[in-house]
Amino acid sequence: MSLTVAVITFGIVFLAELPDKTALASLMLGAKYRASHVFAGIAAAFALQVGIALVAGHLLSLLPQRWVEGVTGVLFLAGAAMLLFHGGGDEDGHAAKEPSSNGFWKVAGASFVVVAVAEFGDLTQIMTANLAAKYADPLAVGLGAWLALCAVAGIAILGGQKLLKHVPMKVIIRVAAGVMILMAGVSIVRAVTG
Repeated sequence: MSLTVAVITFGIVFLAELPDKTALASLMLGAKYRASHVFAGIAAAFALQVGIALVAGHLLSLLPQRWVEGVTGVLFLAGAAMLLFHGGGDEDGHAAKEPSSNGFWKVAGASFVVVAVAEFGDLTQIMTANLAAKYADPLAVGLGAWLALCAVAGIAILGGQKLLKHVPMKVIIRVAAGVMILMAGVSIVRAVTG
């Protein structure tokens, strides 16, 4: 397992996830229910989604290397465009039924369902698949992505509103998009030059 790949993955996924709808869902769930219960459900949902992304990345890696670089570059550009023009995700349509009690299994279960549904096919899941195909180190990519997603959820649950007081959402979106454009450029150059 490459520590460098895990750190690169962590940074990219962390920045892309900050303005995402899942961070907002984590913030709302954390404001209503016990933080540890919410975090347990969200962490489990992220593990599921990262696993799916790693399988997709493995399938993508079966293509010739130039194709992988080209597809990865285009998908990173698409992700950057989504961040810049769509603001990182919608904020509606992913509300869950409130659990009928504050018990661990009900709150963790509701949190799991909200995040599992919201993250399916999400930008960070696509990015994780791209990174898995690019680096061919699923353990490092999976660990980096999962830790980044959990870190963002933890920040959102415990102090999301304080972060937004100090760092404007537009700055976070622009930094994440800039990193993705840089990664797209590197991938496309490698695809063209072979």
